[in-house]
Amino acid sequence: MASAQMIGSTVDRVRTDPTAVRRGRARDWAEIQERMLVPLYLDVYRRLEVGAATSLLGVGCRSGLALLLAEGRGAQVAGVEADGELRALAQARGLQVGSAGAVGAVARSAHPVPRPAHSLVTVFERPPTPGAVARAAERVLPGGQLVVAAWGPAERCESAAVLAVAGRHAPSEVPDPFAAGVPGGLEALLAAAGTRPVGGGAVGCPFAYAGLDSAVRGLLSTGLFDRAERAAGPVLLAKELEEALHPYLRPDGSVRMVNVFRWAVGTRPRV
Repeated sequence: MASAQMIGSTVDRVRTDPTAVRRGRARDWAEIQERMLVPLYLDVYRRLEVGAATSLLGVGCRSGLALLLAEGRGAQVAGVEADGELRALAQARGLQVGSAGAVGAVARSAHPVPRPAHSLVTVFERPPTPGAVARAAERVLPGGQLVVAAWGPAERCESAAVLAVAGRHAPSEVPDPFAAGVPGGLEALLAAAGTRPVGGGAVGCPFAYAGLDSAVRGLLSTGLFDRAERAAGPVLLAKELEEALHPYLRPDGSVRMVNVFRWAVGTRPRV
């Protein structure tokens, strides 16, 4: 007989309707996981003095919380997001968000106009790749700034033990989420994209969840486990995630993992 804790858990739902669970990933990101990165967003905006003079483009903006926080500081914001469900959630929040292939995102203002380039472009979500950073750099105005972010060193991230579940099942397919967070890693991506690294920082981003099921749903919504899920199957992966999370359970049933994220900023040279 299933325990009270397991009734309605992700494992149970995956067994009965895995398709419905996958369809709910975008909302799980917006409702559970996205807020874990708020300290990162706020640290970047504070250090770069984001405000009314800023035209910001979020590349891979997902459901748009980072854009809303920038808008709250007075910035004009726009985003691009490849995932249709995440893009729809961002648009439902009143944000101007186009598909990843959009030629010109539209900045919010009283009279929105197409902006092919922006004073600040951010790449916050998922491990940044050279190609993604290079494409983002093309959207930065001369003299503007490009920000990239990634997990910090694995030894400073308690979630590393949980993320290792993905690597076990698809070792040749799952990129190392900590590769860019090594000293000089983000700066090298910026330089390769034609920008001049000029600064950065590191900030603590605790991953705190109401319970074990919330933690599993939040982590699955990141997309970091998609390839492992295809390799191992959704039930086995969800069960292994639960097991990996047990060391971070607190007496009240909540889950908390301390993590560090790094970010770096580069300036696009004026022509």
